[in-house]
Amino acid sequence: MDLKKMLSSELGQRSPKDVQELVLDNCRASNGKFEGITEEFCNLETLSLINVGLTSVADIPKLVKLKKLELSDNSISGGLEVLAERLKNLTHLHLSGNKFKDISTLEPLKNLPQLKSLDLFNCEVTNLADYRESIFKLLPNLTYLDGFDIDNGEASDSEGEVDGAEDDDEDGDSEDFEEEEEDDDEDVVAEEDDEDDEEDDDSGDDEDGHVNGDVDSEEDVDDEEDEEEEDDDEDLSPAKGDKRKRDPEDEGDEED
Repeated sequence: MDLKKMLSSELGQRSPKDVQELVLDNCRASNGKFEGITEEFCNLETLSLINVGLTSVADIPKLVKLKKLELSDNSISGGLEVLAERLKNLTHLHLSGNKFKDISTLEPLKNLPQLKSLDLFNCEVTNLADYRESIFKLLPNLTYLDGFDIDNGEASDSEGEVDGAEDDDEDGDSEDFEEEEEDDDEDVVAEEDDEDDEEDDDSGDDEDGHVNGDVDSEEDVDDEEDEEEEDDDEDLSPAKGDKRKRDPEDEGDEED
């Protein structure tokens, strides 16, 4: 699909001034130039034209709100002056896979005061011995070159996005954190309930044991009392085989 048809499909029924992002990757640009993208896209913030066959950026329109321009895997070799003239607020520029061979072709980028991230990966210029030092010297406001800062610290995923995308990520992280906190609170409550249940079970066992012990003790006391009464009765009754001794007086009475 050519660039114009792709643009028409992406636009749909919207007005160009309502569009903030355009992704037109892998379509074909006639004669290697921009087609269909005009200054009517006055609110455009992100434009992606990866592998569309561009050989020049001379026809790019003035887009004062554009922040991110993706031109990777094309055949651009120079003419970057127009970017500095028409895209004053550009912060992210991706030129990887193009035909830049020396530092001088990149000098116009120093007129982009807001530029924070530049990607030249897989361009011939990256093979120069002093490539990184020269670019950071040329562009003192640059934070990341090919995804790494001046100290070779790797950029996070959010650093490569436009400001709005970064805010969305932060909001999403905040919501996830709040949900995790709620889950932790629920787990704590559940653990406390389990501990209460265990304490109730233990107290119930103690009460049962105590009651049973009392009952057993009372039964033992009753048995002992019964045994003592039986012993007393046996002591009071005469032993079998014993004869009662007769008093002399009793014998005299019988003779009379």
